Amino acid sequence: MAIALPSSPRLNYRLLDETDGDFLWELDQDEEVMRFLNGGRKTSRKDINDIFIPRMLSYRNAPAGWGLWQVSLNDNSNSAIGWILVRPKGFFSSQRDDSVIELGWRFKREAWGLGYATEAAQAVMEYMQSLGSAAFCAIALPQNTASIQIMKKLGMTYRYSELYQDSVWCENVVVYQTA
Repeated sequence: MAIALPSSPRLNYRLLDETDGDFLWELDQDEEVMRFLNGGRKTSRKDINDIFIPRMLSYRNAPAGWGLWQVSLNDNSNSAIGWILVRPKGFFSSQRDDSVIELGWRFKREAWGLGYATEAAQAVMEYMQSLGSAAFCAIALPQNTASIQIMKKLGMTYRYSELYQDSVWCENVVVYQTA
């Protein structure tokens, strides 16, 4: 049974699945959106289909609320503006920790600076808490000050820096976490 994440004041949420490749590809076509993920390189449709969607499906667990939650405006347009990632910390590493939920976000540039990422991540945190999750974390490149500000607004504090490495990503990141 899939969970239904309640709407927040300005936003609606829907758990993404394998049919959402067009939206995922569209979001990754802005170099600024991709700047702190891969240096600004647009994601190819082949990589969306062959890498991104299979990875998303590997951690997607609808009853637990894990996956990518599409974020759409709660207005007449219902425009999709981004997503919130929800999965166990270190899911793709040898140090997976299901007791800590990792949050992440990616939003269209026109949605930046309007508080949507914070509102959406807060809504996800609150709902995951209602399902029993107690601890949350997020990672970012140290120079991604906008994401770090969101982490702080969510009540996360800096814990440590590490080399995050999995089969597709290898970067030095900062880790923020709730108490």
